[in-house]
Amino acid sequence: MRRLGHSSPAAALLYQHAADDRDAEIARALDAMLGAASESWDDDPDRDD
Repeated sequence: MRRLGHSSPAAALLYQHAADDRDAEIARALDAMLGAASESWDDDPDRDD
């Protein structure tokens, strides 16, 4: 409710589906970013493990 700026629980429930969709979209974007960073790290020839 607070994150979306709704002043009442009723308003928050009315638009809850939009927040759920957005949360999934954010999770997919973060997963893609972390996957790309991990691949970059694995391909770094200067990295000494």
